[in-house]
Amino acid sequence: MVGSRLFRLGLAAMLATGLVRPSTVPLDHAPAGFVEAYPSTTAALDAAGAPYSHWAAQGRQFLAFDPRGDGRAVEVLGDLATADRIAVLVPGVGTRLADFDRGLGGVPQRAPARQARDLRAALHAVDPHARVAVLAWLGYDPPDGLFTAATPAVARRGADQLGHHLRTLAGRLPASRITLVGHSYGALVVGLAAMDAPPQVTDVVTLGGVGVGAEHADRLGPVRVWAAEAPDDWIRRVPRLRLPELGHGARPADAAFRARPLPAASTGHDGYLLPGGPTLAAVAEVVLFGAIGTGHVRPDVTVSAGPVR
Repeated sequence: MVGSRLFRLGLAAMLATGLVRPSTVPLDHAPAGFVEAYPSTTAALDAAGAPYSHWAAQGRQFLAFDPRGDGRAVEVLGDLATADRIAVLVPGVGTRLADFDRGLGGVPQRAPARQARDLRAALHAVDPHARVAVLAWLGYDPPDGLFTAATPAVARRGADQLGHHLRTLAGRLPASRITLVGHSYGALVVGLAAMDAPPQVTDVVTLGGVGVGAEHADRLGPVRVWAAEAPDDWIRRVPRLRLPELGHGARPADAAFRARPLPAASTGHDGYLLPGGPTLAAVAEVVLFGAIGTGHVRPDVTVSAGPVR
């Protein structure tokens, strides 16, 4: 009885704020949220039961949450309301809400929530006083397999949904600088979103990216494009292909694409944001300074996924 009442209250609150629409309105057209969404998403987490109710009890902050189907969630680390640097992490193929904390295939380093905590810790280690927020953005339904991932259709829908959030952030925080970080297929999502993004989006970072929907970095306009590709990443073996509705063209790490290179260790396809690694440190520099090799990152600093908020 109590659980049913909580569900009804939570759903009513979400309907009132526009986070959930009736079934006749496609989820893809739900409006983007800002910090005002936190109470409603907390109610939705509670109503969804374990493990999501535990997330609410821990005081975690979400701009969006929907447990239906494969699920969606957008978690915020840091004070988004006052941030002047924002990093948005977008995962790739196969990631579902069930993987948000545990990682795809049960591999913790694949978990969007852990990656966001690791990046937030790295940023805090560089500048403890920086006004920075990190978003773990599972705001779209990634492809479930390689066949679906061979087409850009899902990425286009994801880019449209990401674009809603970016315009909200830009409108609320016009002095902010936003960095989009896409892993694997997520690189395609952030690349497509950047082509029609507000000017607050200054940097796109691709990690083992399949492509960004363009053949050259300059197609993304004034946005700086960065690429990391580990020497043992299997993405290197994916053939270059660009046909109508099939393939994504040049990988961002290809020299001909002319992205700005980021360092990468031999960590395979899923180790780019491991604490202590060169890529995580470089991404933190990009988020904070829009450049790498600034000397602000001390080589003796090792960060961890501690509870930095």
